Amino acid sequence: MDHSAQKSSPLGIPIANSQKGAAGSPNMGQPMSSSYENRWLSAGDDSKKGSSLSGGGRRKSITSEDGHKPSASNKENPKKKENTRPHNGEAPKKAQKDMTKAERRALQEKQRLEKQNRVAAGLPKSAKQAAELEAKKGPAAGASGAPQGDADANKQNKKKALSKNQQNQVPWLLHLDAPKTSDALTKDLHPAVLQLGLYFSNHKIVGSNARCVAMLEIFSKVISEHKPPSDATFSRHIQKHLDPHIAYLLSIRPMSLSMRECIRWLKKEMADIVEEDPPLSDDDARKRLTERIGHFIRERITMADQLIVQNGLQKIQDGDVILTYAKSSVVESLLLETKKKGIDFKVIVVDSRPLFEGKHLLRRLVAAGIDCSYHLLSSVYVALKSVTKVIMGAHALLNNGAVYSRIGSSMVAMAASDKQIPVMICCETYKFVNRTQVDSFVLNELGNPDELVDTKSTLTTQTANNNVDESAVLATWRDQPDLRLLNLLYDVTPSKYITLVVTEVGLIPCTSAPVVS
Repeated sequence: MDHSAQKSSPLGIPIANSQKGAAGSPNMGQPMSSSYENRWLSAGDDSKKGSSLSGGGRRKSITSEDGHKPSASNKENPKKKENTRPHNGEAPKKAQKDMTKAERRALQEKQRLEKQNRVAAGLPKSAKQAAELEAKKGPAAGASGAPQGDADANKQNKKKALSKNQQNQVPWLLHLDAPKTSDALTKDLHPAVLQLGLYFSNHKIVGSNARCVAMLEIFSKVISEHKPPSDATFSRHIQKHLDPHIAYLLSIRPMSLSMRECIRWLKKEMADIVEEDPPLSDDDARKRLTERIGHFIRERITMADQLIVQNGLQKIQDGDVILTYAKSSVVESLLLETKKKGIDFKVIVVDSRPLFEGKHLLRRLVAAGIDCSYHLLSSVYVALKSVTKVIMGAHALLNNGAVYSRIGSSMVAMAASDKQIPVMICCETYKFVNRTQVDSFVLNELGNPDELVDTKSTLTTQTANNNVDESAVLATWRDQPDLRLLNLLYDVTPSKYITLVVTEVGLIPCTSAPVVS
C-alpha cells in the first residue's frame, strides 16, 4: 500500500492527494458529505464550489493528469454527480427545498434587488411580464444587428426617457399613488364638481371639516339638479350618477378619512331610500336626500363644533399658555370663544412648511386681541418651556385610539408628552373611523414635492403650476436621479401620547373611540 498516495483526514477518513485540491470544504482540506456542505458552506462558497466542480469533463481531466481514478464517494452518490452536470454551459438551478437557509435568503435578496432594478428601469414588477416585454422589443433590436454597445445605449436612453416624477419617487412608497387626472373622468361631470376638484388640488380648501362640508354641499347641488332618464327612477339612478363624481374627486386628490366616512354615510342614505316601501316619488326622494345632507352638516359638523367648544372651555383657566399646531377650525373657534369669556391666556402657534397654515390662524387670533407667539416645528422644544396645555385638531381618530392628523402633529404630541404636558385633541365623532393604523406609510397622501423647494413663501402659483423659481436652492433636484423629496401630508400619533379627546358627547379617552363610533 502506497502511504504517500493516501493520507488520513482529521476525521480518520483516508483521502487521495489528488482530491485534496478539488475539495470545496473550508479550512479542512477534504471532501465533505452534503450535510456538512449545507451546514458549513454559504452562498458565496457554493458559487466557488460550483465553478470548481460543476463540469464532469473538467473533473475527468484533472484526475487524468494526476493519474488517479475518481474517488469512490463519487460512484456511491450518482445523484450528486448528476446535479453537477452543466446545462447549456451553466450550473443547474437547485430546488428551494434542497437549499440551505443561507442560500434561500441570498436568493430572496437577489430577487428583491432584481425587482427594484426592474421598477427603476420602468419595467413591470413581475419578472415574467418584464421578460415578455423585453422579448417583444428584442427581435427588432436583433434584426437591425445592433451590437451590445447600442443595446446599452438604448437602455440608458430609456432610463432618461422615464418621467422625472417616476425617477425621483421614493421606492418604498410606490403604493401611494400620486394624484393624477384623466380627461376621460371629466366627461359629463357637473361643473361644480370640476371646480371643487381644482380647489382641492390647489389647496384652496384645506382642513377636514371644510373639505367635507364643501363636498357634501356640492353633492347636494348635483342631487337637486339631477334628472334621471325616462326608463329609471331617481332613487335607483342617483347613486350611479354620483359614482363618476366621487371617482373624479378621488383621482384628483386622495380623500381624507373623514370624507370617506361621509361618502359611506351618503351611500347608506341612498340605499335606504331605494328600500322604502311604498317607493318614494322622484321629487320626494330628491327632497329627502338633500334634507339629510343638510341635517348631517348641521348636526354632525356645525353643532358638534359648538359643543366641542363648550366642553373644551372647562379645561382652560386663567394664566394658561396653550400651544397649538398648524390650523384647526374647531381649535380656532375654541380659542376665540375663550377670549370672549374674558379668560386671560396666551397662545403659541407652531407651524411648518410647506403650507404654513398656522399663519392664517395667527392672523385671526391677533385680530381678536389674543397674546400670541409664532414658532416653527424645529423649535417646538423651545416653545414648550412655558406651555401648560397642548390643543390640536385631528383629521380622524382611528380604532386603536391613534390620531391621524397633519404631518408634524405626532412630533408635537411626543415632545409635549416628554415634558409631561397634557395633550388635548378636538375631534368630532363623525371622524371616528373603523380602521387601525400604527404607522404613517401604509396609508397616507403624497403632496407635491416641488412645494418643498420654494423656501420663500407658501404655496404660490409658481409651485402650483410646477414652475419652480430658478433661484431656489433645490430648483434642479429632479435632474439628480439619486435625490428624492418626500412630502407626506399626514402622520399617526399613538394613543399613549394623547391625554384626552374633546368631542360633542363629552371628554373621553382616545381608546374609547370604538365604543362611541
